[in-house]
Amino acid sequence: MRRLMVPIALLSTLLYSVPSSAKDGEHARAHEEIRVRVMLAFQTLYGVDGPFIGDANPIRGIPGDEAPWEIARGVIGKLFTDGHLLLHVRGLVFKDSPLVQPPSLIGTNDASEFRAIVSCLTEQGDATPFVNAMSGNFPADEKGNSDIDDHLDLPNPCVAPIVFILPGDEFKWFAVTGFEAEED
Repeated sequence: MRRLMVPIALLSTLLYSVPSSAKDGEHARAHEEIRVRVMLAFQTLYGVDGPFIGDANPIRGIPGDEAPWEIARGVIGKLFTDGHLLLHVRGLVFKDSPLVQPPSLIGTNDASEFRAIVSCLTEQGDATPFVNAMSGNFPADEKGNSDIDDHLDLPNPCVAPIVFILPGDEFKWFAVTGFEAEED
């Protein structure tokens, strides 16, 4: 069994505190802390496949890539309540499929950069629209390895967050928070 090497940043505490500011006479508030917590932690992503390929079935307005992808090695992700997103992706590559052309791309990544989108449902009067917050671009290698560490401007509230990984130059997802059991 292989062990996934985890960068120090991802092993940081699950909870950190930032002191709040206080005005004169607000002694109790001066000692309160605003706690930043882990909103979402995950170790699985679902690579675009099946009916999610292409424009027919977008998720929260984001279409899937036109070829299937998989996570060959692993992922560790954390989203904090202050919008800090940490993603350690290993092996986001084209899946073994006849849809991958040319076949020499199977098992590789052809995007030089990955970025992430966090999609949240939020409140707007009586409606619950989704808001997509995008990270910057981060280097990705041919083996599909990338580390994303960014702060995103999340809506308040951020309900039912979904994390997507996209290439740095297209608006199509390669992988999304989710899981599919291996078939026997």
